[in-house]
Amino acid sequence: MVVLGKPAALEQISLLRTPEPWETFSGVPAVDLSGPDAAGDVVRACERFGFFSVVNHGVPAGVVDRLEAEAVRFFASSQAVKDASAPGGADPFGYGSKRIGRNGDMGWLEYLLLAIDRDALSETASPAATSTALRDAINEYVVAMRGLARSVLEMVAEGLGVSPRGALADMVTGDASDQVFRLNHYPPCPLLQGLPPSCSVTGFGEHTDPQLVSILHSNGTAGLQVALHDGRWVSVPPNRDAFFVNVGDSLQVLTNGRLKSVRHRVVAGCGLKSRVSMIYFGGPPLAQRIAPLPQLLAGLPLYREFTWGEYKKAAYRSRLGDNRLAPFEEPPVAAGHHHRS
Repeated sequence: MVVLGKPAALEQISLLRTPEPWETFSGVPAVDLSGPDAAGDVVRACERFGFFSVVNHGVPAGVVDRLEAEAVRFFASSQAVKDASAPGGADPFGYGSKRIGRNGDMGWLEYLLLAIDRDALSETASPAATSTALRDAINEYVVAMRGLARSVLEMVAEGLGVSPRGALADMVTGDASDQVFRLNHYPPCPLLQGLPPSCSVTGFGEHTDPQLVSILHSNGTAGLQVALHDGRWVSVPPNRDAFFVNVGDSLQVLTNGRLKSVRHRVVAGCGLKSRVSMIYFGGPPLAQRIAPLPQLLAGLPLYREFTWGEYKKAAYRSRLGDNRLAPFEEPPVAAGHHHRS
């Protein structure tokens, strides 16, 4: 969409059409983790949509509230204080604003990207300038997310008939697991005031997550959109009492495409209230080999084997919207050929 008079400060950030109320998706699967068929519900939601919300998850509201309050306090700090947490050199971890990664992606947001070592912030790859209160709140939250990720992935394995039940969960909760935590702040965009009300701005561009799963929580401000399997973009209504679980690329490969990673994005600047979100990304150890699980192979594998380290490196070299799995797909087998040469 071309808009005349786009402010210069937004030249590198794509404008989006403001979501209409009727585009809010009322069909978000809500899985009750205490339900009698929770494992089946999780798998059905992952197969149909690639994402779902989790209720009766057992995470105390105070854990979430403390982190949200500390995140708001950090993002309300002076720019000098926030810049003191910016990455140094090639290290991607720390504070950032508008620039997402190193390949030209831009969005109307500021963020903290943090490395997790087992069940706490990494002492070597996280900014020292963050307050003790914020670090303590993040560590408490991460412990809860590791537990939730484990529960979800155990249910995925159970629902798919994968044994042992902890086969997937162990990948993201082991001592060497590669975990990342992200706090995003999407402030209102005053630069949109001179543009038609149908214009919003990209907060975080469309992408899939490369890990096995990601778990998202946000305040009561809307903005998250997901692409359904038919390609339609729909708005996900905020729910402060639930967590949203996204299937990642690695889980898509491990299930040989039975579960598909979900494309999602954030539309920002279309309201008066900031959006604050917190996302836990559960990845395996760098040396973990990722390939379709033999128990789930009904035919030929759709993907070649690779390590998480190889895929992570490829993902960081790509743009957000790229199909990152394409280079790892097995070529289609011609009719009449039943083996790979």
